[in-house]
Amino acid sequence: MYALLHAVKGTPFETPDQGRDRFLTHWEQMDHGTQCTASRKFLSASPVVLYLLASFYTKYDPAHFVVNTASLLSVLLPKLPQLHRVRLFGINRY
Repeated sequence: MYALLHAVKGTPFETPDQGRDRFLTHWEQMDHGTQCTASRKFLSASPVVLYLLASFYTKYDPAHFVVNTASLLSVLLPKLPQLHRVRLFGINRY
């Protein structure tokens, strides 16, 4: 999910925006940049549900718990509204 929504920039098809969105990720282009829409809420809640299921089925094993928590944070932190159009450490700047 991170690679698809937060690492890939541009649009997969021709858009009428005259190239304005070519420097934005797919997450930033979704719903024309409007925050807290139904689709964004669903895509933010689905990793949490998967995290809870994975934690339950691994019986909260410490090794799996750490790996699952790290992967959950790597997916949820870029989705925060405060990080909209922010490039940390110059990653994915161009």
